[in-house]
This record gives sequence, structure tokens and C-alpha cells, in this order.
Amino acid sequence: MRSKPLLKGLSLNHSQAHLLECDNCVTSREYRSLNSSSLAMAQEGTSISDIDKWIEKLYTCQILEEKEVKQLCDKAKEILSKESNVIEVNSPITVCGDLFGHFHDLLEVFKTGGKCPDTNYLFLGNYIDRGTHSVETVSLLIALKIKHPDRVNLLRGNHECRQISKVYGLYDECVKKYGNGNVWNFFMDLFDHFPLTALIEGRILGVHGGLSPSIETLDEIRDLNRVQDVPVEGPICDLLWSDPGEHEGFVKSARGAGHSFGADITAKFHLKNDLKVLTRSHKVDVDGHRWHHGKQVVSINSASNFEHDNYAAIMQLDAQVHKFLKFKLSAVA
Repeated sequence: MRSKPLLKGLSLNHSQAHLLECDNCVTSREYRSLNSSSLAMAQEGTSISDIDKWIEKLYTCQILEEKEVKQLCDKAKEILSKESNVIEVNSPITVCGDLFGHFHDLLEVFKTGGKCPDTNYLFLGNYIDRGTHSVETVSLLIALKIKHPDRVNLLRGNHECRQISKVYGLYDECVKKYGNGNVWNFFMDLFDHFPLTALIEGRILGVHGGLSPSIETLDEIRDLNRVQDVPVEGPICDLLWSDPGEHEGFVKSARGAGHSFGADITAKFHLKNDLKVLTRSHKVDVDGHRWHHGKQVVSINSASNFEHDNYAAIMQLDAQVHKFLKFKLSAVA
């Protein structure tokens, strides 16, 4: 349906084509057992052994059976539908950008940032399309969300919608791997429930795209009805499609959806909502990340070799420190 100063830290330099290690990586908090989630799964017919079995299989880049994907999506929908449009998360946390079906980059994310649930993760969307393993990538993330709902945070990207994924890869991949479009439909129904933004320690806003002329406060985001396909215009579209620009104010985006917003817009939004940084993806940079608007906005991409042999990056956040870890696989995954 259509509807109209910063945390201090260091960015690591790269000199090799593989993982760059950091001497002072953020240490994750001790993981708390999620017995309540486990009990809920058992009561609703999805056993812990099922989830564990599926996760083990997915880590080897094997697809689940169609009926298992349906169970996976149904359970994840129950969890995600209870989350706010602005999910509130604590640090330390590791933030990941676009993956675009690069399954082996996702594995490298876990190798670099730490396994789940030892590390608290925020994914900023665009798990699918363009790459060759969209099904495996999003299935693993969904399974991990079910297993560790408080440690895996999934936001919606502009590709997590029907119109885009029908054209850019996921639909064709589902038909190729399953012989029909049923799994694609399961994913589409689930994506309608993905949260739109995340608030880290009350000061850093995570979103896939950017800001909107229709939104001035976080409460206005909280009040949106997100359970729909991504509209072609309006606040939800802007949150998923907009980009920071080198101009003042808002201008229509050259992408054909969303807006480009200037540093003045970012500063005004941050001041009104007591924010320090806008963390987003939706953009590829050769180094895996890029600052905008005087370090008020940062873009993160976590798929390597996507454009111009780019590095992938993740951002580790603690109370007073941010660090970027970069990696590049030897071949496109």
C-alpha cells in the first residue's frame, strides 16, 4: 500500500587483504541465559533441538526445507511483532551494515566480531539480493534471532520488500533453490514485522537509510504502522531509502525514493532527540565505512568485494569507545 562531540575512538588502517585485528577490542558483557525464550519455543511447537539443528545446518551454508523455513518465519514473526519501531539496545554492541546475500562475509562478521551470543549484534538491513546466498544468509540470522532474541537485533532495509527483492535476486534464488516462490512469500510476510530503527544507549540511532522531512522526533517513529510493504514515499520509505548529502535541507533523492538530507538537518534532529550519532548502511565505501556531516553520521557496509574490491567493516561500540574492524574475503562470497 502506498502512503504518502562524538564518542571517542579509533579507525583501524588496513595493510592486508584479510582480517585486521584490534589490540583493544570491545569486550562483550557476560551472556545471560534466555530461558523465557526457550520455554516459549517449546510451548509453541518449535523445540530447542529444532532451532539448534537448523542453526548448525545453516552455518554450513545449507538451506532448510520449505516447511522448516515456514516454521522459522512464523516463530520469528511472533518475536519481532512485539518489538518497537525503535528498539532500545545497550552497549557493548557490534553494528553491521549491508550483507547482500554474501553468506561468507556474514561468517567473517562472526569471526571478526565474536560468535553469537557472546557478542551483542545490531544488523542494519539489506541481508538479501545481489549476492548468491540470500536464502542462507537471512535464514541464519532469523534462526539466531529466535535462539538469542536479546542478542541479535535485526532492522529492515530497503531491499527487504516485495518490489525490490522480486527484481534484485531473492525471488529468483528462492525459485531456483525450492522450485517455487513460497519461501520468498514467507520472507516477505516476515520482513513486514522488522523494526525500523534502534536506539543504542539512548544516544546513537541505528537505521538503514536516513532521516525524513516527515519525522522530527523518535516518538513519531514509534507511532508509525510498520506492518506493511515498504511504501514508495513517506516516513517509512525515507527511513529505509534516504542518504546524507553535501547540501542544506532536504532534496529528493536521485535513487528515485527517499531524500538526501544535509548536515543542518542532522544537527537539528540530533539536538531535538539528544543524539550524538546516526549509524546507517545503504552505502558502499572502499574502506567499509565513511563518516558524514562532521562525524554526526556514519555509513557501514559489511559485504566485501561488492564494488571496486571494497573492504567490509563492522563497528564495535562501548560506552566511551567506537572501533571499526575491516576485512576482505579473497573472493566474492
